[in-house]
Amino acid sequence: MRENRIRKVWEAGGVASNVFLAIPDSFAAEVMASLDWDGVTIDMQHGVIDYQVAVTMLQAISRYEAAPMIRVPWNDPAIIMKALDAGAYGIICPMVNTREDAEKFIGACRYAPNGYRSTGPVRAVFYAGADYHQHAEETILTFAMIETREALDNLDEILTTPGLDAVYIGPSDLSISLGGAPGGDQTWPEAMAAIEAILAGAKRHNVRAAIHTTSAEYANLMIGKGFDLVTLSNDYRHMAAKAGEMLAALEMG
Repeated sequence: MRENRIRKVWEAGGVASNVFLAIPDSFAAEVMASLDWDGVTIDMQHGVIDYQVAVTMLQAISRYEAAPMIRVPWNDPAIIMKALDAGAYGIICPMVNTREDAEKFIGACRYAPNGYRSTGPVRAVFYAGADYHQHAEETILTFAMIETREALDNLDEILTTPGLDAVYIGPSDLSISLGGAPGGDQTWPEAMAAIEAILAGAKRHNVRAAIHTTSAEYANLMIGKGFDLVTLSNDYRHMAAKAGEMLAALEMG
């Protein structure tokens, strides 16, 4: 079975880099995947991407070594299973607030006897190999998003759910839930305390910790704290930032 590059980085003791794709276009996905990220995540929650376009984007990403992942719109077994059947090597699931939420999510990602995923990896076999079914469980990554006060209250129960590979911090929703403002790269004290508590919990239970960031400076800060994966913004923000920088540099006279 084709290896999962994020797992390979982790096994070597490294930190994985990841980027989100929000633009519904296979060429944009291909360009981003060519930049040597460890993971490339199609954002079906807040990106403007539906399932059919996501499949074409997975096909474009597959030219490169980055692990293809999908952030699903919700903790819905139907779309989770379809994303995996399309060839996603990791699922990021939003708003996992309880042990029950985590069990529902992980169960949809795992074949029996460890879950209830239906077998039929229609495209995944073409991407991963004919032995997909035998090795899917040890290859596919499960990321539960921790982004509410309720999830913080239930953190240990979530982190000890069998089959959970990683938690993924959504800083904007987490900040809102704690009474702060939305946005990435949160630094106010209560948000930072929550981020550090999630990271400490993940280390305590031998679960990987990931976080969404909007700048290299903040990503480096999180790497220094001990995070195992950092997502560095998304495609349209990178495009807008670089275009804005070049436009501002014009000397129009």
